[in-house]
Amino acid sequence: MGEKLDLAFAMDCTGSMGSYIASAKENIEAIVQKISTSGISSIRFGLVEYRDHPPQDNSFVTRKHDFTSDVSTIKSWLTTCSAEGGGDTPEAVADALYDILNMSWRSDATKVCVLISDAPPHGLEHGDNFPQCPAKHDPVSITSEMAKRGIALYSVGCGLSGNVMDFFMALAFKTGGQYVPLNNAEHLAEVVIGSAQEEVSLEKLMADVEEEIQKNLAANTPIDEEELTRKIHEKMKTKGARAKQLQVKKQHKQVGDITRRAKQMSKLQTIAEMRDYPAESSPLPISNETEATTYHTDAGEITHFQAARMLTKAKARSDDSCILQ
Repeated sequence: MGEKLDLAFAMDCTGSMGSYIASAKENIEAIVQKISTSGISSIRFGLVEYRDHPPQDNSFVTRKHDFTSDVSTIKSWLTTCSAEGGGDTPEAVADALYDILNMSWRSDATKVCVLISDAPPHGLEHGDNFPQCPAKHDPVSITSEMAKRGIALYSVGCGLSGNVMDFFMALAFKTGGQYVPLNNAEHLAEVVIGSAQEEVSLEKLMADVEEEIQKNLAANTPIDEEELTRKIHEKMKTKGARAKQLQVKKQHKQVGDITRRAKQMSKLQTIAEMRDYPAESSPLPISNETEATTYHTDAGEITHFQAARMLTKAKARSDDSCILQ
C-alpha cells in the first residue's frame, strides 16, 4: 500500500481562513514535489471546500473535487477557492466529511484526509443556531466509517483550544490519525507533507500490528488496550522499526499527543455524546505552535503514541469485535 497515496483536503473556506487558503495556493506544487520524492509512485489529490448552510451562508455548503493526479487541475481548484462568508461560528464540517467519505478512494492506496479548520461543526456546542447538521450528517459516525475504510484523518486546528480542540483531536485519533495545532498559515505545507509521509510509513507496519493482535487472540487471555499498545510498541522497538514523524522543529519532539478527555471521547459514537461529555479541569498539556512555530519531518523509532494509533486503525478495520477482552 505504501506505493500509492490518496490525499484529500477538507478546507474551511469561510472569511477567517484567507491566509490558509493563500498558503495552500502558493505551496501546492512544492507539496506535490516533496511527497513525490518520498518513494511514492502514484499520488492523487482531492479537495472539499466547505462553508455553511443557509441562511448563515448562501454561497455554497460544500464543493467537492474528486481525485486527480494532474497538478494543473489541483491548482485550478485552488485558484477559484476563496475565503468568504460563514455567518455564525460553527461551519459545515459534517457535510465536508460526508463528501470526503464518498470520494473515489483506491482500495490499495494509503488514504489520508487533512482537515483544515478554525471552527467547530454544528451540534457540538449548546446555543448553536443549528442544533445539528441541517443535512443530518453526524461527523462522529462519519469518522467511524472513515476508520473502517482505512482513511486516516489528520485534523489541522487553526488556533483552536478547549472543547473544540478535544473534539477534533478525538476525531483524528478515532481513525488512527492525529491532531496538529497550527497558528501560522506559513507552515501549512510542512504539516501537510509531514502528515502524508508519516501516514505512508506507518501503513507499511500495519501487518506487524495485525500479527501481534492475532497472537493475542490465539492466546485467549484478557488484555486491555494499554497493555496491547505496550506490546505492539515493544515489538516495534525490538525489530528496530522506524517511521517518519511530524515533529516540532528545534525541539525534535513529536507533534502528536492527545488529552485524556479527547482519548475518552474518541470511543463515543455521536456528536451529541461528545457535546455532553464532561469537561476535564486538568487536561494533559500538549505542544502547540506558540512554543515553536515550525515543523519538520524526520525518521525515528516508533513512539508509544504511534503504536496506539496503529492499534486504533487495526481495531476499526477488523470485523473481529474481540481484539480486546
